[in-house]
Amino acid sequence: MSKSPQPSNTLLLRRQLAELTKHPVEGFSAGLVNDDNLYEWEILIIGEGGFFKARLSFPPEFPLLPPKMRFTTQMYHPNIYPDGTVCVSILHAPGDDQYGYEDAGERWMPVHTLISVISLLSSDTPNLDSPANVDAAKEVRTDLEGYRKKVRRLARRSAEEAFD
Repeated sequence: MSKSPQPSNTLLLRRQLAELTKHPVEGFSAGLVNDDNLYEWEILIIGEGGFFKARLSFPPEFPLLPPKMRFTTQMYHPNIYPDGTVCVSILHAPGDDQYGYEDAGERWMPVHTLISVISLLSSDTPNLDSPANVDAAKEVRTDLEGYRKKVRRLARRSAEEAFD
C-alpha cells in the first residue's frame, strides 16, 4: 500500500523546520506543538534578557498566505496586540492594504521566512503608523525610557518563568 502524496506546503514546512534544526539561528528555536500537526509550531526567542514563547499557525494555503503568530509570553510592543497576536506588515495577506497604510511590497510574499518576522520584531524602530498596541506606541513616542523599562521588566519575568 503506497502513501498518498503530501501537499507541497507540508514538504516546505518540514524542510524549513529541518533547516532550523540543522542550522539553528542564534537566539531562536522552533518545534512542533504536536508531532502529528506540521501547521502548528511553538517557537522560543531568546533576547533582550528574556525567553519569549510564541505559536506559529500556518494556513493550508501556506506559503501563498502568511502564518499567524501569537506570543504566549506577555509582551509590550507597538506591533503586538495585548492578546499576543503579532501585527507586522509581512504577516498580512498579499495584495494592497484596504486602509492604505502598507504597500503591497511590504506585505506577505512566499519568499519571506520566519527569520524576517523575528528581525522585524527585534528592530529598534517598531512601526508606529498603525500600532496594534496603541498604549505601547504612545509610550515609545512620549516616554521611550519608560517604555524600555516596562519591556525589561517583562523580559526579566519571562526569564524567571522559563526556569520555574
